[in-house]
Amino acid sequence: MIEKYIKRKLYIDRLKPYIGKSVIKVIVGQRRVGKSFLLFQIMDELIVRGYKKENIVCINKEKLEFDHIRDYKDLVLHVRNQAKKNKIKAIFIDEIQDIALFEKALRHWHAGGKYDVYCTGSNANLLAGELATYLSGRFIKLEVFSLSYLEFLDFHKLQSGKESLLKYIRYGGLPYLINLELNDLVVFDYLKNIYSTIVLKDIVVRFGVRNVVFLEKLIEYLADNIGSLVSAKKISDFLKSQKIKISSQVVLNYLSNLVAAFIVFKVSRADIRGKKIFEINEKYYFEDLGLRNSLIGYSLDDIGKVLENLVYMHLRINGYIVFVGQLGEKEIDFVAEKNGEKIYIQVAYLITNEATRKREFGNLLAIGDNYRKIVVSMDDIAGGKYKGIEHVNIIDFLSKNI
Repeated sequence: MIEKYIKRKLYIDRLKPYIGKSVIKVIVGQRRVGKSFLLFQIMDELIVRGYKKENIVCINKEKLEFDHIRDYKDLVLHVRNQAKKNKIKAIFIDEIQDIALFEKALRHWHAGGKYDVYCTGSNANLLAGELATYLSGRFIKLEVFSLSYLEFLDFHKLQSGKESLLKYIRYGGLPYLINLELNDLVVFDYLKNIYSTIVLKDIVVRFGVRNVVFLEKLIEYLADNIGSLVSAKKISDFLKSQKIKISSQVVLNYLSNLVAAFIVFKVSRADIRGKKIFEINEKYYFEDLGLRNSLIGYSLDDIGKVLENLVYMHLRINGYIVFVGQLGEKEIDFVAEKNGEKIYIQVAYLITNEATRKREFGNLLAIGDNYRKIVVSMDDIAGGKYKGIEHVNIIDFLSKNI
């Protein structure tokens, strides 16, 4: 409707059952993952269904022309004024978290039942607190992620293969990269600027963070420890060894802020047999590997942890709830759940010897149920099964909607 874009069918298909309905559609995700362009795609879908452009009001809080909309009263008044000129049927609000008490406007519109409402936000807590209370059962949430591997190929017009995979690993999946030459100097300069914007707008300003230096050191620590068990105490102790005194509670607060801004995702551990969720020693994975690499660089030595990050994000993109599995002293990289089914996954760089094979496949063989079990690696000869457990090449894994 307004901008050219490449369609992201996965997300529009998830929204289609709710388009045109009175339920409020809330689209969340890290900045620059493509939420705004998804709104354009929905607008076009409405026009196909018979809406006219003048039936739609679109508010983008990142544009100066909407700077006068500071709180929910300004928001309601703006829409009311637009409705006097045109027969408004649908309302689109981009980055709604920048409008104070916006949830009151959403409740007002829902109660009136006149508008089809869509909004985006770059904060995972957008649906917490009062909004959840005011609108319980009246909204649906759609989480949007950086490009999947298949989307990356589509956007960049690449053929699947090792070279394309390595580009995806190195530069990540932020959609705007299609406008840039894929080289370190250009891409990492762009990504560093995106990182600075996220840290400033979505963390420092929003949460009133005072110790910005520590915040950035914490992000770098997580970037270097993808896939490792992390606790606030472990981080605090590490900092003490570096002559930096930060309490465990401050560490927890800052970790929570990073998760809220979608820079990283926290993955809790779950006891496979007892279904208990452990409250300490979780793992963290980055929303976008390109952002991570722009901070600390990328080395082949990182390949194991990077593959874990890829598998985790692919599971999330496909709608799974993901845990780290604990089975006695054994650890299962991922336990993924969706629609009452589970998948157990181990991730390895290469299965080069029998000891590695026994470790990766053995952990899965120790699980007593009959749910699907997969070892994902970069082995060219991956395929088939080992004692009933699938062995899948990472490219094949990322190329399928599981």
